[in-house]
Amino acid sequence: MTRPSHNVGFYLSTCSQVPLLAEVYGIEGNIFRFKISEIAPLKPRYEVSDVLIQKPVTKRLTPCTEDTGVLVLKDDSVNLKFHITANPFTIDLISEDEPVLSINSMGQLYFEHLQMPPKHRPSTECKEDVSTDPSQESQDDLGLWQEKFGKFVDIKANGPSSIGIDFSLHGFEHLYGIPQHAETHQLKNTGDTEAYRLYNLDVYGYKLHDKLGIYGSIPYLLAHKLDRTIGIFWLNASETLVEINIQPTIEHTLSPKGSVLAKQKVKPRADVRWMSESGIIDVFILMGPTPAAVFKQYSILTGTQALPPLFSLGYHQCRWNYNDEQDVKDVDAGFDDHDIPYDVIWLDIEHTEGKRYFTWDKKKFPNPKRMQELIKSKKRKIVVISDPHIKVDPMYSLYSQAKEKGYFVKNNKGGDFEGICWPGASSYLDFTNPRVREWYSSLFAFSEYEGSSDILFVWNDMNEPSVFKGPELTMEKNAIHYGNWEHRDLHNVYGFYQQMATAQGLIQRSKGKERPFVLTRSFFAGSQKYGAVWTGDNVSEWGYLKFSIPMLLTLSVAGIPFCGADVGGFIGDPEPELLVRWYQAGAYQPFFRGHATMNTKRREPWLFGEEHTKLIREAIKERYALLPYWYTLFYRAHVTSEPVMRPLWVEFPKELETFSVEDEYMLGSALLIHPITEPKITMVDVFLPGFEEVWYDFRTFVHWEGARTLKVPIALDRIPVFQRGGSVVPMKTALGRSTGWMTHLPYELLVALDTKGSAKGELYLDDGHSFQYLHQKQFLHRKFLFCDGILSSSCADENGHYHSECVVEKVLILGINKQPSSVTTSSSDGQEKQVVFTYCSKTAVLHLEKLSLNVGANWEIHVK
Repeated sequence: MTRPSHNVGFYLSTCSQVPLLAEVYGIEGNIFRFKISEIAPLKPRYEVSDVLIQKPVTKRLTPCTEDTGVLVLKDDSVNLKFHITANPFTIDLISEDEPVLSINSMGQLYFEHLQMPPKHRPSTECKEDVSTDPSQESQDDLGLWQEKFGKFVDIKANGPSSIGIDFSLHGFEHLYGIPQHAETHQLKNTGDTEAYRLYNLDVYGYKLHDKLGIYGSIPYLLAHKLDRTIGIFWLNASETLVEINIQPTIEHTLSPKGSVLAKQKVKPRADVRWMSESGIIDVFILMGPTPAAVFKQYSILTGTQALPPLFSLGYHQCRWNYNDEQDVKDVDAGFDDHDIPYDVIWLDIEHTEGKRYFTWDKKKFPNPKRMQELIKSKKRKIVVISDPHIKVDPMYSLYSQAKEKGYFVKNNKGGDFEGICWPGASSYLDFTNPRVREWYSSLFAFSEYEGSSDILFVWNDMNEPSVFKGPELTMEKNAIHYGNWEHRDLHNVYGFYQQMATAQGLIQRSKGKERPFVLTRSFFAGSQKYGAVWTGDNVSEWGYLKFSIPMLLTLSVAGIPFCGADVGGFIGDPEPELLVRWYQAGAYQPFFRGHATMNTKRREPWLFGEEHTKLIREAIKERYALLPYWYTLFYRAHVTSEPVMRPLWVEFPKELETFSVEDEYMLGSALLIHPITEPKITMVDVFLPGFEEVWYDFRTFVHWEGARTLKVPIALDRIPVFQRGGSVVPMKTALGRSTGWMTHLPYELLVALDTKGSAKGELYLDDGHSFQYLHQKQFLHRKFLFCDGILSSSCADENGHYHSECVVEKVLILGINKQPSSVTTSSSDGQEKQVVFTYCSKTAVLHLEKLSLNVGANWEIHVK
């Protein structure tokens, strides 16, 4: 047994006597790491790199007892102990004398060691593995050295190499995370059904209520109960299965005692078994104890959400495909003609020359620079697609360069891997190679990407990777990557690496000055550092609108705040009511894009009759009015790792009623959103959480106390939105045709008082596009506080400095129970002014207008 100063290592062995090294590390921030690997493998086993933002800072674990076969380690800083038992091997984590988590308590640890092929083995070698029952057939007969999938044969050069272990979570019965699945937010028992699968796949029109993997994988699970939240981050990029068995609270009758029955309450327990095809066991235990603490701990490991450019929080218009430059011009003009703001128009694969990325179709897009100049004059942007497959064409410079440099993934015979995708025969860039990423990034330079400009941003699609005639429409597992790693080892990080290279390319083209925007379909833990993700090829049906909510909530708590679903559904033609409801939902979700596949009817917002156009316009305008609040939430996600879109249990962690709610959610801590996801609804039940909370209708300002279910009448013109008492929501008083036109427009503050008559909020402001907020500290971070009749504005971060001419022009204070006698403003220079106000006794709302208070200055409003 070894005793390094910051970790403890000990030896295990399989039934085949292959020695394993198990290590336990304490990491700053109430995080613990547990690793198991072969001591002397036949060849190195894959360990995920580039996902962790830095080498974790370890801390000392102190041995406090060492009986025969038992070691107890202590972390005094958080009153936590590890009880490590040698035989049978188990680890128990004890916090304040209560068991929190046990590792291998069910004895499901297995670690298939790498082996010589049977024909090369010495005759004396043991053929049994830790996971193999000697009574069963040999591995050779079971076909574990090679597997067939249709016409494909997956040859495993060193045999099966899977790993697995179980975790028992004591007192927990509500689990979340491990996206991406078209399933409920709360994880279900797997029992005899399929396990949750983490394996990135191109699944067109994926099924609902399905645990099979789709486009992205984040092997990160959260468990929550009334007094604690914890997380398990399983750092492995191969195909992974997660089995869950939740045993709920049970009361057992023991025996009669007089006239009273004695009962024993058995605590719930959640057993979670992780299994991966290859690699090592490398697990981080995030000990919380609160949801916010777990989010912070995960971000310490994988990073926070990149601060997006402001335009990307506006509305995006996309379809496969806008036909040509005139089509782009007409769609852009249509938004202006119909008074609908938008920020970005998207071009799918048909804009290229024969689906060769970084090119333009010379007939359809003969002058892309001129087209972009038109869009730029409207203060809008363009996003183009760039997939990882490269058309096999010696005359295509991108292909010939990559082939000459050896930058493609190889097949298992050493040649370039070829598969079928949109261009036909294609090779796939090996983004796991740092040199390939560096080269790919350089392709976005204005001098390299002909016809590109500084308003052109990027969409990475098909990067699971998608291979049309491959096994499960993806790459063969025995394809070879940089470092001689098989594709099976790193499949789930392939798309992560493409987005990384794309984001870096956009940063480099501006010489490090401008923030990138990159949307990716495939993702992994840490993808939040590089941009946004979406839920892929959904369908124009009510069920997909409904499931977009739990899917986005799961992404949000799993570290990907910038997420969205295609408004209207990618596949099919939505009826007008469904489209309106989808816009109303999408306007209150982080990434807001309308998208449709080819051969669907055109569905620009003005094509469904004036009544529906009006409703869609109103939904999009609500989004734009709230952009100051959205931008502030994304800044919070960037610096504190708080999700933007939050399940109720995150904001109300001690209220059991919130733990399973997934038809409504919080936007930040201030707004509760309840989308309408069924047709012809006239009444809906809205749960308002919080025993001491008060909630205000966001439009009528009527208020209700919390901890109740409210029946809300519903018309097609709105969805239920409530503001939480005690919050201040910053908004814009007027709107522009895009975010670029709104920079200097005034602000308004919506101040909703809690039961104690107070409220607080904040506003973050910078130039909206550059890294000057980071490098030169050019930003404003303001805090607002209403207490004892005074609304004050003060600096929340003295490190920031940013000049703005913007003013707070209007303030609404909700919950003022009597008409004030006077309202005055006072500024830091001592000047006081009387404010003309109106008061509505029916709604208890005080309206203050024409304030002209600089957004960056300290000031107070006195309500007497």
